[in-house]
Amino acid sequence: MHDLPTGKTVKRLLAYFISIMLATAAPMALAAEHVSSSHRTHAGKTTHKAKAGSKKKKVSTRKAKRIKAKARHKRVVSEAGESRLRPSHSLAQVPMQIEYGIAESGDLQLRSAAVLVLDQQTGEALYAKNPDVATPIASITKLMTSMVVLDAGLAMSEEIVVGMEDVDRLKNSSSRLALGTTLSREEMLHLALIASENRAAAALSRNYPGGREAFIRAMNRKAVALGMTHTWFVDGTGLDSGNRSTAADLAKLVNAAYSYPMIRQITSTGQYGITVPGRQVVRVREHGKVRRVSREVMRHVAFNNTNALTRNPGWDIGVSKTGFINEAGHCLVMQANINDRPVIMVLLDSWGKFSRIGDAARIRKWLERNGNHARVAELKAVDPV
Repeated sequence: MHDLPTGKTVKRLLAYFISIMLATAAPMALAAEHVSSSHRTHAGKTTHKAKAGSKKKKVSTRKAKRIKAKARHKRVVSEAGESRLRPSHSLAQVPMQIEYGIAESGDLQLRSAAVLVLDQQTGEALYAKNPDVATPIASITKLMTSMVVLDAGLAMSEEIVVGMEDVDRLKNSSSRLALGTTLSREEMLHLALIASENRAAAALSRNYPGGREAFIRAMNRKAVALGMTHTWFVDGTGLDSGNRSTAADLAKLVNAAYSYPMIRQITSTGQYGITVPGRQVVRVREHGKVRRVSREVMRHVAFNNTNALTRNPGWDIGVSKTGFINEAGHCLVMQANINDRPVIMVLLDSWGKFSRIGDAARIRKWLERNGNHARVAELKAVDPV
């Protein structure tokens, strides 16, 4: 039978077991602390990422809002820029109330901002819309240019050379007249009125006694003589938006232009051609070999009237002139016989290129439908709504 351990031995065993437990407990505690720490770090990183993502989302949202606001601001600036390019659009913002004799106000809807239709014989206004508001008139100017040229009594056969001084530096518009082109004054007048050639008009004003300054003074004197009290000219082409007038004044201009047989003949013509020197490369066979040779030839160049109605046999047109620059919009003035009545039409600042032609056709139908009873009984402005 084995002897039982004494009390001293038991104490030693207990101390031994306690030391073993303490030795194993410390690493376990450290491991547990490390795991806990790693969990906390991972959780912190996850929270940080979530916060960073949320912050990034907020930043991107704010950035998107700023970009959207900036885009809206740019659009407003762009629209403001367009309105500065077309100041004559303010004409459409002046509401006018027109009372007709026999026609109702809804019978005639026009897309031009300023309109005046006159009976040429009586001077009676048949239709009026913003007739006294001054606006740029673009190439309608060339009617006055042609009258000043003809009033000077200069030789129409005199040759004029297109020079650098005639090139458009203001609008940089193109031209079919090359530098050095030599034409007679009469040919230049044809091209200025029919094709609205700016270099032709510029050359005419430059070759006036006293030069361009004297020419502009003569234009303004002529305007005063015609009673065009709200009209001012600063150049002979119409490219400068400083050339301003009203529909009422331009009706006087058309009426005066009608008294010039040459202006009537030129502006009512649908097409005009000139002959100018040019170069042509031809092939020549010599001694069994073919070579290219440049020869001087005469070229025929055709110019169409900028008013397509002059090529329509259904219209009886006496005087016609179109005009366009951004500031003036699309313009058209005419003298025409409609329903056996001589009528003057002034259409300024039309919406688009073909709206002025459409307006002229609508006016013609309105006059034909209402006969000699079509007239404006009263014209008065009303306060903006």
